Amino acid sequence: MIEIYWGEPMSLVISPEGDVKKFSTIEQAQYWLCKKWPVADAARQHALGRLEAAMDCLGSVSEARQAFLNAARSAGFVPQGRPELPLAA
Repeated sequence: MIEIYWGEPMSLVISPEGDVKKFSTIEQAQYWLCKKWPVADAARQHALGRLEAAMDCLGSVSEARQAFLNAARSAGFVPQGRPELPLAA
């Protein structure tokens, strides 16, 4: 399977102990949203839709990245080294 590289990898702090997970492809992000995400909320659903659209060339990769970041923030994850990144509307 060919994975879709989505630019600079995004690293998220995923636990209170400081564990970090790096996401460098849309497929990695999609897998986590589907199988390992701690909350099933509207941000997660929106991110899944944006990722699928980007995978089908019906949406942009940058929209998918931003939606994934918003879902991460909604789930309580923090971008490693860049906690100041704003939550997009």
